[in-house]
Amino acid sequence: MSDEQGTWLYAVAGDLGRGGLPPLTGVAEEPLRTVEAGGLVAVVGSVPLSSFGDEALRRNLEDLDWLARVARAHDNVVDAVARAGPAVPLRLATVYLDDERVEQVLRKRAADFERTLGRVAGRREWGVKALLEREPERQPAATSGGPSRPGAGAAYLKRKREQHQTRQRHEQLAAEEAGHIYAVLAERAVDARRHRPQSQQLSGAQSPMILNAAYLVDSAAEREFTRAVAVLDSEHESVRLQLTGPWPPYSFSELEDNDE
Repeated sequence: MSDEQGTWLYAVAGDLGRGGLPPLTGVAEEPLRTVEAGGLVAVVGSVPLSSFGDEALRRNLEDLDWLARVARAHDNVVDAVARAGPAVPLRLATVYLDDERVEQVLRKRAADFERTLGRVAGRREWGVKALLEREPERQPAATSGGPSRPGAGAAYLKRKREQHQTRQRHEQLAAEEAGHIYAVLAERAVDARRHRPQSQQLSGAQSPMILNAAYLVDSAAEREFTRAVAVLDSEHESVRLQLTGPWPPYSFSELEDNDE
């Protein structure tokens, strides 16, 4: 059973253009190939189910080093396909039992794929994250040693309460600014999505993330969009913006595929 193969699906396109398949290997260092049906081309690779079957994936996806390596290989293939022309990127770990199942999906979902391909043609995804800029907390004045003065405990609690209220106001202001930023940038994009903010452990940032947005932007409008991000970053003191991309349009290829 260890040599049983499944079919890993990377992306779906109308065609691959003159360049054909990108000169890359896939997540299992396998050669890429295509499966065609319904007027569509799927870029796939054969992967061992001992490492990429359901049970193995549940185990391996907990291994962050393994996940990073596989995600990087998957994204490299998707990015190369998307650079050649409109493509629908499939989510990581989309694995089918064989090519015949891929053909069935292409035929069954042909209209959905075609609609999405038309939607993302000439457009790319950009990410904008807003990180909360902490206000420096005021430190209490140093006190001389000796017994606590009467009322010192109450004064301490009052000071902590005021600090908490100040922090809450700052966070509320930052949240309002993040909402404003999201809306302003959405007006400069074809479409926009708000994702769940990443934890600090996942993002690697020292500051909490309060906005995690994706924007589908016309290629001709990318310079204007990135300039708008820079202007907004300079105008808002409570948040710091991070711009990422351009990426294949993962956030705007909303094909719920339950046929694996």
